[in-house]
Amino acid sequence: MPSYVIPAKCTGCGDCVNVCPSHIMRFTKSGIFGRKAYNAEPESCWECYNCVKHCPQGAVQIRGYMDFTPLGGAVEVYRDEKTNRVYWTIRYRNGTVKYFVFPIRTTPWGGSIKPPQEYPEPLKEFLRTPYLSCEHEQLGGNKLGVELPRMKVPEVVKVEVRGG
Repeated sequence: MPSYVIPAKCTGCGDCVNVCPSHIMRFTKSGIFGRKAYNAEPESCWECYNCVKHCPQGAVQIRGYMDFTPLGGAVEVYRDEKTNRVYWTIRYRNGTVKYFVFPIRTTPWGGSIKPPQEYPEPLKEFLRTPYLSCEHEQLGGNKLGVELPRMKVPEVVKVEVRGG
């Protein structure tokens, strides 16, 4: 769901341009309406939503995909710096509204999340589970009585192709 800018709300502060990791948020040439941000390549958007979360005016919004927000639906984002939360509102065309609240990370990198190289090498039996490398440990391991689900992995079948 790529982002787009509502020009009437944009003040040209540059927060979205500075924070975009794929460098697709850009400024218009200063004209009669002044400097405004815009998404130059929506198809190249990484969908990280840094631009949406950092816009102090709420000018950057999300263009929803058809399966998520069909025509007539909308995705709205609001960042509350006082409570360090991001609020997402999903409005469906049938009138249903869903709200989601997520905290904004306030600890420095390297604080509460260990980098992958600090974890021990995963056990070979975890290769046949749906867990990612360190996910089982992060979810509490078997301390919570979590049983590792087993996935049936198909055997590799060799096929010889003979040229004719």
